[in-house]
Amino acid sequence: MAKVHVKRGDTVCVIAGKDSKKIGEVLKVIPKSNRVIVKDVNMITKHVKPNAANREGGIVKKEASIHASNVMLYCKKCDKATRVAHKFLEDGSKVRYCKKCNETL
Repeated sequence: MAKVHVKRGDTVCVIAGKDSKKIGEVLKVIPKSNRVIVKDVNMITKHVKPNAANREGGIVKKEASIHASNVMLYCKKCDKATRVAHKFLEDGSKVRYCKKCNETL
């Protein structure tokens, strides 16, 4: 199982593929296949049958997963995609920070 460099709730920028340069929030991380699902990125149409669990049938648009190597963490302070770096604070906690502006994420 691979370790993924982003977490659920992070703001990321897509750097490759048909949705490159789009910015969105990570909805789900799938570490087993090293993939992430980003809000409003890699939208697919799925044909769904109606079922007993109170769902209508029809065509549903939803997000599909993309490979984790195609996203970079997005720093809101410097307004750019950045690499993830780690450091320890004085109290011993480990935090991630932006390599460009040294802002903790």
